[in-house]
Amino acid sequence: MKLGGLQQCSLIDYPGHICAVVFTIGCNFHCPYCHNPELVNETAEEIDVEEFFSFLKKRVGLLDGVTVTGGEPTVHTDLLQFIGRIKELGFKVKLDSNGTNPDMLKEAVAANLIDYIAMDIKSPLARYSETVARPTDVASIKASIDWLRSGTVPYEFRTTVIKSFLSTDDFHIIGQEIAGAKNYYLQKFIPTKLLNPSFLKKTTYSDDEFVTIAEIMKQYVETCQIR
Repeated sequence: MKLGGLQQCSLIDYPGHICAVVFTIGCNFHCPYCHNPELVNETAEEIDVEEFFSFLKKRVGLLDGVTVTGGEPTVHTDLLQFIGRIKELGFKVKLDSNGTNPDMLKEAVAANLIDYIAMDIKSPLARYSETVARPTDVASIKASIDWLRSGTVPYEFRTTVIKSFLSTDDFHIIGQEIAGAKNYYLQKFIPTKLLNPSFLKKTTYSDDEFVTIAEIMKQYVETCQIR
C-alpha cells in the first residue's frame, strides 16, 4: 500500500463513529475539482505502513474505526490485506470509493472486511468520462450502484456539487440512476486546493438552491441530506 496522509481523529468522516482517516496514493480518475491533487499526481510524501499500524495500535479502545480513502483505494491490489490488518486490531472500517472496482468491493464485504462504503456519484452515467477526465467503464460504476442498493453492506452515495457542472436536470437523471438508495448526500464544493486550479473560479449553488436540489433527490432516495 502507498499511504499519503493520515488524519488521526475525525468526528465527521464515518457517520456515528470516531475514526482515523488514512489516505491512499493514486487514482484512476482525474477530477479537476479534486481537493487532494498530491494523491492523484502521486507527489504526496509517503507514510510508512508500519508506522501507520504502530499509531493504530496505540488507538485501540480510543477510536471506533478507520476510514480508508484516497485517491482511490481500490487501485491497490493489496488493499484487502491492508484492511485485514486494520480489522485484526478490532476497528470498524469505512471505505471511500469511486465504484470502479465492484468485484473488489464485493470481495471485501464477503470477507467481512468492510463495515460501511461511501461511493461518489460524479455525474449522470452518460457524462462520467467528461466529468472525471478519464475514459470510464460506466458498466462498472452501474454495477457498484446496483450492488450497494441491494443492501449487503451499509452505504451512502454522495455528490460534490459544482454549479457549472451539474444542472437541476442532471440531478433528476442521477436520481433515476440511484433510485431506491437509502442515503444520499449533497456536498458543497469548496474552492481551495484543487487538481485543476482554474476550478477555483467555479461556484456552488446557494443554500436555497441546495434545498431545491435536495427536494428533487428526495423523490428518488429514502434520505437526502446536505453537507
